[in-house]
Amino acid sequence: MVLRLSQLFLRTLREDPVDAEVASHKLLVRAGYIRRAAPGIYTWLPLGLSVLRKVEEIIRQEMAAIGAQEVHFPALLPREPYEATNRWTEYGEGLFRLQDRKGADYLLAPTHEEMFTLLVKDLYSSYKDLPLSLYQIQNKYRDEARPRAGLLRGREFIMKDSYSFDVDDAGLDASYAAHRAAYLKIFERLGLEVVPVAATAGAMGGSKSEEFLFPTEIGEDTFVRSAGGYAANVEAVTTVVPAEIDFTNAPAAEVLDTPNTPTIETLVDAANQLAPRSGSDGGAWTAADTLKNVVLAVTLPTGERQIVVIGVPGDRAVDLKRVEANIGAFLPIGGEVGLEAANEEDLKKLPWLVKGYIGPGLSLDEAVLGLEGSSKLLYLVDPRVVSGTTWITGANLDGKHVFGLVAGRDFTWDGVIESTEVRAGDPAPDGSGPLETARGIEMGHIFQLGRKYAEALDLKVLDQNGKQVVVTMGSYGVGVTRAVAALAEANHDDRGLVWPRSVAPADVHVVAVGRGDEIFEAAGKLSAELQDAGLDVIFDDRPKVSPGVKFGDAELLGVPTILAVGRGLVDGVVEVKDRRSGEAENVPVDKAVDYVVNAVRSR
Repeated sequence: MVLRLSQLFLRTLREDPVDAEVASHKLLVRAGYIRRAAPGIYTWLPLGLSVLRKVEEIIRQEMAAIGAQEVHFPALLPREPYEATNRWTEYGEGLFRLQDRKGADYLLAPTHEEMFTLLVKDLYSSYKDLPLSLYQIQNKYRDEARPRAGLLRGREFIMKDSYSFDVDDAGLDASYAAHRAAYLKIFERLGLEVVPVAATAGAMGGSKSEEFLFPTEIGEDTFVRSAGGYAANVEAVTTVVPAEIDFTNAPAAEVLDTPNTPTIETLVDAANQLAPRSGSDGGAWTAADTLKNVVLAVTLPTGERQIVVIGVPGDRAVDLKRVEANIGAFLPIGGEVGLEAANEEDLKKLPWLVKGYIGPGLSLDEAVLGLEGSSKLLYLVDPRVVSGTTWITGANLDGKHVFGLVAGRDFTWDGVIESTEVRAGDPAPDGSGPLETARGIEMGHIFQLGRKYAEALDLKVLDQNGKQVVVTMGSYGVGVTRAVAALAEANHDDRGLVWPRSVAPADVHVVAVGRGDEIFEAAGKLSAELQDAGLDVIFDDRPKVSPGVKFGDAELLGVPTILAVGRGLVDGVVEVKDRRSGEAENVPVDKAVDYVVNAVRSR
């Protein structure tokens, strides 16, 4: 039936909500699509639900096209499956945990790998049952510390997650490729530009992983790309590692007094005064010649706080997101971790680390450096710190630095970690040219999970030889509510939303402008005829609302075509306006329905 604004559950707002930071949040609330229920939790109103359902339908159609079948799990789940995969602990504070009246532990699911795995285990046992792809569109829950940007980072959200089950890795490759192609088709149909980028698997585990990012300045993810086709989330970028250097004839390291030099800038100034380079050695010292040792505190999923020191070139800042994505390989427990700079309390417990003069775990004469009795900490370095490179760095003594410290001779490390900022102009790891940086919103993420969850939950089938083999899995997610927000971000102007036809809550917005009964009768008749022609119609039939308010609401709501019935009716014409281009045309009343139908179907 025609949606009449006089009856529709809708209130538009003239002012932006006070807590809204980004355009999608402001406009979706102002236009009456969503309402805030609690921080990071939103109620969907009729028009918003219409857009959401159209996004879901496009996803369902493309999932069906690759043979995926829809199921639906509960959001409230028992602890035991997540305990088996250790994710009850690994998710840390991000998990909503609760107990029933009998004291049994439950969670609000952030994702459903375990449940899909157990469902297939329960019903299938032979290679003949595979390959199989299952998916659901379901509410997910994550206890975000700082929910922001409306639907873009919430505590409750809707996601399409699908899972493939194959006998071998070749089957996984095929399932992964099919889902990747389906995702590109989904975003194309939504009219949403995305960039597929290489990504890290993070807490999900597995091998190959890609994100689909919508480029926008408000995005929380930074990614890079090159003219030659390389694209990756910054967490997944690998550094072009310099060649090792023969240090056989390198002079011995020397400890110099460098008072009042706790920063890289003051150290470089002092170095150029105390030990200036000769011209043949490459000119003045720069920050790139220094080794900065950054002390970080890692909170493990168990709650334990562990101190880690990372050595990086002094001209590079540490990127905590890159550290967080890569540090799991060096920790005793996997999963999501908390990460921050070590505080004063942390440093008080480590008196051998002298703030402003921290060095690596030096293997020089301890008596000279005063390091007797110091404790061993996990020490990681940037990939640019290779054997034979020479550095100026802290001596772990107040007011002293070491000059000519040679990596691999004077100090060693426990591992190499990608931890520093990626800059525009850095070389692409595949040799395809310099990188440029951009920001984006993660719209989808696909993983080759492999056998992590199948092994943990004992999902096996009999192969062609009657032998039990562990099933290999893929995981594929699309943020459905996030897609609505991204579409609003990509499709608005200073007057309101401008929905693509594929997801708009209606095809045409009919506005009755004026006070005469004949205007409302004509507008109502046109609305009914447009509906009979197969179009979705919103009809602004409010009798005592000014034309300015009606047109303002029509532009705010963002329906692609606006049909205004007003003063032109005496001349036998109505105005048809394209919301996106702003172009308007007077059309004879008896031609209006065909005109609008052709306009809708031609785009």
